[in-house]
Amino acid sequence: MGTLLLLLVLVFEIGFAIYCMATKQNHKKLKNWIRISVFAVFILLTLSSVIVWSFRWVMLAVLLFLLALKGTVSLVRNKTNKQTYKTSSIVWKSIVMTAVFVFALAPAIVFPQHPSPKVTGKYDVATASYTYTDKNRIDEFSDKKQNRFVNVEFWYPKNANGTYPLLVFSHGAYGIKASNTSTYTELASHGYVVVSIDHPYHSFYTASADGTKTLINTNYNREVSNANKEGVYTRKELYGLIQKWMKLRTDDMNFVLDTILNKSKNNPNSVYQKINTEKIGVFGHSMGGSASVLLGRERNDIDAVVNIDAPFFSELVYKKDMGDFAASSKAYKTPIFNLYSDDVWGQLDSNSTYAANKLNNKSFKEAYTVHFQGTKHLSLTDLPLFSPLLANSLQGGKADVDPYYCIETENELILEFFDYELKGIGHFAPKKTY
Repeated sequence: MGTLLLLLVLVFEIGFAIYCMATKQNHKKLKNWIRISVFAVFILLTLSSVIVWSFRWVMLAVLLFLLALKGTVSLVRNKTNKQTYKTSSIVWKSIVMTAVFVFALAPAIVFPQHPSPKVTGKYDVATASYTYTDKNRIDEFSDKKQNRFVNVEFWYPKNANGTYPLLVFSHGAYGIKASNTSTYTELASHGYVVVSIDHPYHSFYTASADGTKTLINTNYNREVSNANKEGVYTRKELYGLIQKWMKLRTDDMNFVLDTILNKSKNNPNSVYQKINTEKIGVFGHSMGGSASVLLGRERNDIDAVVNIDAPFFSELVYKKDMGDFAASSKAYKTPIFNLYSDDVWGQLDSNSTYAANKLNNKSFKEAYTVHFQGTKHLSLTDLPLFSPLLANSLQGGKADVDPYYCIETENELILEFFDYELKGIGHFAPKKTY
């Protein structure tokens, strides 16, 4: 929609400029009426939901309002034909106005309006956001030595009786808690309470309940970026970084889980009262998937784990004599489901940080594993729908898979896995390749 509107703007500005130059007139009155009409049409399209109101349309709405207001004032004051015609003025104004519209439409182009992936469950879904403060931890990123805080958001069945399994999600290295919103919504519609965590300073951006904004930490950002480059870190140095990242992630997840379990005992809030504390699953994308795998090993109350395109960081050991990584020989007993993109699938046989993910790893002989062909790393999140330009830029190109097929199939499989492991529903037998 944003791109279409920009094309219409370009056609109008170029066409109107040519018309003015051909007739050697400014046609201010006509242009004022067009500006007023365009604003009216924008309002009608918004009211009729052709344009779904959101942040992406704010700048355009303000611009159209100001232009319509200016046009109205000009018509009322009857100052429409006072200026002397100049070709250079017509051309310059057309260029400036086009640039202004490009700026106003940028959010709609970068984050295009798009239909949501299908939701198949019987429950309406409600959300709730909270900030939890861990009084037992000082935030290592805080200059003021403040307690560590974690922002969370719940997706849960609305106006539904009974209790439902709890699922905890952790985002990727630069992610946000909303990275897989379609997945949370689909799960909640089928009777799950899903809580997604923003890991402050690991998250690209997070907002606390009091309005405080926190951006990704520059040192952490540099560490992750350098870790993906050959020769910056030795294997030993990289292993140390991995342990540091995993500790912060799992400390956050443990804190959130323990806070929720505690609140479910004595907090009357409807969110907490909907939770079946005897049925818990964890899942995450990329680094969040790594942390989920570790939590599934460490905690006895985790009943199922979904790893979305992540290395088994917790299952790596550093062999000093080899100067490289090797897989732990300790069996993994929690049911686990792995979903891999082409980006990761091609690394499973290497001795990289995916050394423990090898398909012949006997410690994970009971694991379910599927491969999504034609996908890239971010294909397994909502980002290719929310912002194709941003997703393509971050992952180095466009994936070959249809984004709706990918995310809807992923959501379906994750639902079937949790249904089987946490609710005892059906039989989980996914294909190897999708």
